[in-house]
Amino acid sequence: MSYNIADLVEHTIDLMPDRVALVDDARSVTYSELEDRANRLAHYLQDQGVQPGDKVGVYSRNTVEAVEAMVAIFKARAVMINVNYRYVENELQYIFENSDMVALVHERRYSDKVANVLPNVPTIKTVITVEDGTDLPLPPGAVEYEAALAGSRGGRDFGERSADDIIMIYTGGTTGMPKGVMWRHEDWWRVLGGGINFYTGEFIQDEWEQSKGGASGNAPLVRYPIPPLIHGGAFTATLHSLFDGGKAVMLPEFSAHGVWQAIQRHGINMIFITGDAMARPMLDALAQGHPETGEPYQHSSLWVLASSAALFSPALKDQFIEHFPNALITDSIGSSETGFGGLAVAAKGATHTGGPRVKIDGSTKVLDEEGNEVVPGSGQIGMLARTGNIPLGYYNDPVKTAETFKVFNGVRYSIPGDYARVEEDGTVTMLGRGSVSINSGGEKIFPEEVEGALKAHPEIFDALVVGVPDERWGQRVVAVVQCRGESRPTLEELRPTLIKEISSYKMPRSLWFVDEIKRSPAGKPDYKWAKAQTEAREADDHAHASNAK
Repeated sequence: MSYNIADLVEHTIDLMPDRVALVDDARSVTYSELEDRANRLAHYLQDQGVQPGDKVGVYSRNTVEAVEAMVAIFKARAVMINVNYRYVENELQYIFENSDMVALVHERRYSDKVANVLPNVPTIKTVITVEDGTDLPLPPGAVEYEAALAGSRGGRDFGERSADDIIMIYTGGTTGMPKGVMWRHEDWWRVLGGGINFYTGEFIQDEWEQSKGGASGNAPLVRYPIPPLIHGGAFTATLHSLFDGGKAVMLPEFSAHGVWQAIQRHGINMIFITGDAMARPMLDALAQGHPETGEPYQHSSLWVLASSAALFSPALKDQFIEHFPNALITDSIGSSETGFGGLAVAAKGATHTGGPRVKIDGSTKVLDEEGNEVVPGSGQIGMLARTGNIPLGYYNDPVKTAETFKVFNGVRYSIPGDYARVEEDGTVTMLGRGSVSINSGGEKIFPEEVEGALKAHPEIFDALVVGVPDERWGQRVVAVVQCRGESRPTLEELRPTLIKEISSYKMPRSLWFVDEIKRSPAGKPDYKWAKAQTEAREADDHAHASNAK
């Protein structure tokens, strides 16, 4: 058996060719049409000299063509490189060079950046431009996407593939330069793609099981992966849909009202979000109703709301439960280096213990510095680690690979730097990435816990928490805050809310108000930006001396 992504998609195509695979607001693509178009692009890439293992970039928002390109690259046994569409030219050049990219598929709206960077990256020989309604000139030597497909062939004659083919996911670079995490196809599938039963922990033994299960159903599940496909979670949700014959909704831009309109228009059953950055504006839009008519949104088709990879505050979970008492609302943990690590089902009024409190799977552990498992209920903080089906390492970075992928007692682990605590019942409370934790007077404070507490206050729309130098304590906790309206609550006014959620030593000591919190397209925090705000000017508010640590 070959547990290969392209093979798994082709199994669905063979069983359900006439079922709709992808939709946007203007068109739909069946599985047979996806097959033809992806085959044509794959053959075009091969005709341009792309070989198995070569790197091909996809520089696009969430579009039908982006998914077609993903599938085509896997069919050709090449390696897809997810390119953040908000990169400036220096960042583009970095990822083009770091990945050894040889071909690029991009939306036309990015043509000027591509044209400026290409002369500095001679390895890129093939550029394919997807029309998107803009009128920028094509980069020199680029071919239009539809022209490339029209001049190619649609048959499936790619030969045998391997479970050892590589899938690479570039990290977001929140705390450093992006790194390409290399997975074998089978390892990725086992951890993220549905190759294991998440409830029993048993491996799926039949590569046709997902597609057969989808074919036996009466109606396909309609999924809407809202974060950009450059985010590993959205990429995974889309492939999940293709593996089991579902319908995936592709919309290029996040809009809070647009989400509810899409749910109403497409009958969406499952949405995938990345925490508060999407949840908060979605709740506001739901409360407002349609911006033109004021009519409430119809959302009875929605069964599942799944969040991952970013803080999903308890206060916001409670609000979703109030709106959707019969829906399944989940909060899962994971990273590009570990894949899925654990899942929590949201419950009204659940105990707040810091970050997400999840039930981890059998391959995930919490280890101390010597590689020993942390004792449940001891209060000891350890590092989240995963073994079994884990990545091979970082592309072109042996030093970082050695730092993240370690062997303890003969077992190889992926340990990307997330701190956690094991509770008495064996569940795990996630505390945050160690590289952004704050050490104040010897106490380790994790920003996400404080951010969640701040956002429990009705006037706080978004917040990022960082540490700044302090002569007495080494670092002190401060917050950069975006308010909901014109109100600017002081720390004294915030204190009654905060004290219900966090200990006094974790309280922010200063506030900086901003018009908008800067995050990645997927909603991940930009702590470098937040730290720069604290260095650029004096704080807008300081804690009273009587409340200081």
